[in-house]
Amino acid sequence: MTQSDPDFDSVPEFPVAPPAPRKGRGAVTNLQGRYEVDQREAVDDGWLAVSVSEDDDGDDDGEPKVLRTQVFEERAKTILTRNASPDIPFSVSLNPYRGCEHGCIYCFARPTHSYLGLSPGLDFESRIYAKINAPELLERELSKKSYVPEPIALGVNTDAWQPVERDLRITRRVIEVLSERNHPFAAITKSSLIERDIDLLAPMAARGQFMAAITITTLDSEIARTLEPRGATPSRRLRAIRTLSEAGIPVGVSIAPVIPFVTEPDMERVLEACAEAGASNASYIVLRLPWEVAPLFKDWLAAHFPDRADRVMSRVRDMRGGKDYDANFATRMKGEGLWADLLKQRFHKAVRRLGLNRRDHGILDMSHFRQVAPTLAEPSARANPQLDLF
Repeated sequence: MTQSDPDFDSVPEFPVAPPAPRKGRGAVTNLQGRYEVDQREAVDDGWLAVSVSEDDDGDDDGEPKVLRTQVFEERAKTILTRNASPDIPFSVSLNPYRGCEHGCIYCFARPTHSYLGLSPGLDFESRIYAKINAPELLERELSKKSYVPEPIALGVNTDAWQPVERDLRITRRVIEVLSERNHPFAAITKSSLIERDIDLLAPMAARGQFMAAITITTLDSEIARTLEPRGATPSRRLRAIRTLSEAGIPVGVSIAPVIPFVTEPDMERVLEACAEAGASNASYIVLRLPWEVAPLFKDWLAAHFPDRADRVMSRVRDMRGGKDYDANFATRMKGEGLWADLLKQRFHKAVRRLGLNRRDHGILDMSHFRQVAPTLAEPSARANPQLDLF
């Protein structure tokens, strides 16, 4: 059949509805990873007026089935990741998990699941890989004579305190190793579970060896529920800032990402609330849409904000040289153009008014690092002195 065929011309054009959101999940599809060998493409032939994801038969009432989180144990070969990016304030990071159950639709780390042959969509937030040997690998790394200490960023491609950490406690065991060695680190999270580890974090902060950042994108709980479905609520994150600050831990707020017409109107209110809660520093990042994040985010917009989806993407492209994303180191975090400049002015004006960023917490004390772990007789040893049998 050709386009000139009258039967072809008479086929009605039925709009394809956006994918249905899943309760408790950020992504609305299981988009194919870019490294998969077999490529699949959905085609509207005019007979279907709705779309159904490939892995979802739905319930009897048409609602998507509940997608349960699966956790897989992984024995990693290495645990410290190094980068030389000029726009990132750290060069060494540690991620106790692959994937993140918080399900933030905008997460720049989503494409990393493609390396596993999985989807950066629903797979990223429902198929979690736990690096169960992370503490042992870290201890081995810090004991090398060739090791040169520098601050470690904990939880960058994943949230170190995501829900599975409550039971697995990998992050806590990593912190125990860092505490024993007096090795400085910084952490960023959306979880209130970080409060569990204040007994380790506060003494390190007192020695100038730890600082924290809490990510808050919006104060609107309804937006947060779809944007970051399994992260702590905005009000709970504010309470975590207060709790950490009262424990003597330097804590900042990361407004990341700033999404035009969605979270952007909230920027000043977020800064005010965080300053009142005890945050001393603040930063922001404009929405980034690398690789598969772009189509995933567009599907999310269509599902949750169809009335403003076109406006949002138009403004994103205004800040990215007409593209969905530009990976240029000079502009990828803040964008470029008039709207990006306006955001920058708004941010810095609010920061000055609120008295934020007056103290430099960016320097951590490396002078007390111990190459060799303390003996069991030392007071900083772990609470359980029991030796292994073998």
